[in-house]
Amino acid sequence: MESIKGKTAIVTGGSLGIGTAIALDLARYGANVAINYRKHDDEAKSVVKRCEDMGVKAMAVQADVSSFDDAQKMVDAVVKELGGLHILVNNAGINWDGVIWKMTEEQWDRVININLKGYFNYVRACVPIMREQEYGKIVNVTSINGLRGKFGQSNYTASKGGIIAFTKSLARELGRKNINANAVAPGLIETEMVAKMDEKAKQLSLNEIVLGRLGKPEEVAHVVCFLASDLSRHITGQVINVDGGQLM
Repeated sequence: MESIKGKTAIVTGGSLGIGTAIALDLARYGANVAINYRKHDDEAKSVVKRCEDMGVKAMAVQADVSSFDDAQKMVDAVVKELGGLHILVNNAGINWDGVIWKMTEEQWDRVININLKGYFNYVRACVPIMREQEYGKIVNVTSINGLRGKFGQSNYTASKGGIIAFTKSLARELGRKNINANAVAPGLIETEMVAKMDEKAKQLSLNEIVLGRLGKPEEVAHVVCFLASDLSRHITGQVINVDGGQLM
């Protein structure tokens, strides 16, 4: 994907899991990469080194995605240090599960503020740059559970469903400025979050997967890179499932 070479990308939540796989894939295709992290300092430094070893510029910024100010400061730092901004991959997210009759306000607010408001924060900081240069790629990582709901995850699924609607609105608002906005919806992927799942719940989800296995972070990253490249220039406002046929 030659069109990625020399571009600059931000990947939120890039120090672990799917975010790391995305950052490394973008670097492999020649993009300069910036990731944020909140507490995984060593992991973030490792991702930066791995990217730099591929011959690109990379940086890590400690930033809370739920903070509007942190997002703006990170974008400003990336433009200054890496010399531009062309690709935004919103990926950072958490889950804090519970049935609705037991869910606390803190549980609801924390998940919504990171998973949904965090995406707004970075889009709001990046879009003025993309509009001015009349070029940009926004890829929002959501979840198949944002398309169907999930027992015990009303906060998480609300955030992921909100991301899908948000992405479609962005596509409508930004298309005339040559900015594409799309979403990728993973199913059950081998990540730290999935490793912590209850084994019975994990098996129930695994039984839904037509291909009969968990997905790998790299398999999500490949689709993100396609959407971040000019191969996808006539695709916008779409949600692409990477789920092994889990949701059909």
